Amino acid sequence: MKQRATVLCRRGDRILLVARPHARWTLPGGLPKPGESLSDAARRELAEETGLVCRNLRYLFRAAGKHKLHHVFLADLDAHARARPSAEVAHCAWFDRMEMASIDCSGPTPAIVELALDGTRVAGPVAFMIHVEAETAVG
Repeated sequence: MKQRATVLCRRGDRILLVARPHARWTLPGGLPKPGESLSDAARRELAEETGLVCRNLRYLFRAAGKHKLHHVFLADLDAHARARPSAEVAHCAWFDRMEMASIDCSGPTPAIVELALDGTRVAGPVAFMIHVEAETAVG
């Protein structure tokens, strides 16, 4: 299973999502390069996809999707930082937590967002298995 550094950028209950041309919305992130740490991959992917530079990253949990193991990081961003699409993505937008059910997202994205928003008060890393077909999470 491929490992993916997945970045959650949060402003209240609003979450930053990105979309490649003709693709579904997803959280910023991607696969680490050989020898690259997951946290370095998270920072690099966030910058490459949105132009955002995070001050600090906090590892939240890992979540197994159908094809990838997501290592989810919470990014600490400047309050006035603006996300801009890059050559890699066509769109960047902030979505309210309640909008997640009505937009076309990648399979694990809504579950990861819910786990992250509900679990940011949990101390230490947690592992979850996401069953996208059933849209439930088992911890």
